[in-house]
Amino acid sequence: MRIEWWILLSVYAVATGIVFFIPKNKLRLAVVAFLFTQIITFLIGLVVVELGLLKYPIRLFTTINRTSFTFEYYAFPVVCSAFNVWYPNDRSTLIQLGYYVGVGSLLTLVEVIIEKYTDLIEYIHWEWYITLLTICLSFFVTRLFCVWFFEKGYSNT
Repeated sequence: MRIEWWILLSVYAVATGIVFFIPKNKLRLAVVAFLFTQIITFLIGLVVVELGLLKYPIRLFTTINRTSFTFEYYAFPVVCSAFNVWYPNDRSTLIQLGYYVGVGSLLTLVEVIIEKYTDLIEYIHWEWYITLLTICLSFFVTRLFCVWFFEKGYSNT
């Protein structure tokens, strides 16, 4: 089996592991963040691939979709859920900004390494800083939605 398939399996294992660490009292927040992030990644992911900015040479469901199902529909939404669950609400703006940049930078670093050494992703008209920007923007938009959703009283908590 090629290294790319081992990486995909590992991503599924790690993302699933993250799910088990979400506290029970935050499950609603995690589910809302997960589903909302899937909406964002579905739309943006398709646009980016169709415009030829990124390419995913090795991926699941090759005949159905040219985006990375693993990243767009599972791994990133899980990470975004965890991001929202453990968001430092009661901390300073500087800490909150650092949280965005720190988590976004970690994901960007992993993607850059994967892009450089595997065939899972290929940058065509894309750069690492665009990844960092889009990840942080996705976190921000999802965070805004979750705050709005739960402030409106749609939760029983």
